Amino acid sequence: DGVVFPLQKLERYLAPGTDTAQFHHFQPGLAALQRAEAFFRSGPHHIIDYVSSAVRMDHAPAPALPEVCFIGRSNVGKSSLIRALFSLSPEVEVRVSKTPGHTKKMNFFKVGKYFTLVDMPGYGYRAPEDFVEMVEVYLQERHNLKRTFLLVDGVVGLQKTDHTAVEMLEEFGIPYVMVLTKIDRASRGLLLKNVLEIQEFVKGKTQGCFPQLFLVSSLEFSGVHLLRCFVAHVTGNLPVVEAS
Repeated sequence: DGVVFPLQKLERYLAPGTDTAQFHHFQPGLAALQRAEAFFRSGPHHIIDYVSSAVRMDHAPAPALPEVCFIGRSNVGKSSLIRALFSLSPEVEVRVSKTPGHTKKMNFFKVGKYFTLVDMPGYGYRAPEDFVEMVEVYLQERHNLKRTFLLVDGVVGLQKTDHTAVEMLEEFGIPYVMVLTKIDRASRGLLLKNVLEIQEFVKGKTQGCFPQLFLVSSLEFSGVHLLRCFVAHVTGNLPVVEAS
């Protein structure tokens, strides 16, 4: 349970009476988690593959499938998380660099006939010069976009550039969810502090953000199973998710 639901694992360390309703909005059972795994496991009749890269929308693949995109600051671990999501299909090439800002284009991955996943360039340090234009146009024009995953570093919490990204998503009316990355690098106390601060921010300052924060470690795979299930759910491929 601690690997699948790292957010709920933290509950035992909270003071009695702390409101944890936001911890439980998406709590699928084992059957739903197993069904979600199947979407991320390639086979002869279910091909998962990198499709193309684009710096402008007229270079992007046709919007034929439901789509999710991952955005965040440079070096927040976007590509590492996408590689972890696709770990059941190791032939899928997701390039991960030790150099912040390595992703300069929008990278599209097609998951069979079910959905497309997009790795967006990082903002902040070493962001591409045309980042704002590229991302804003994508968010406003991509009518098949079902959810944007905003990645936040679990060690440092929300930064000024993250607040700017939130403002952009709120202004455009884009439904999004926050994902706290690198949780294996943060002490339990620091992680709890960042989680509670971000949950309070989401509750009081946002309209389009999913109320539950997702915690992940691409190194230890904590939270990866749950995130796969949520992606399958928001793309309409797992419409009914029974609670555990």
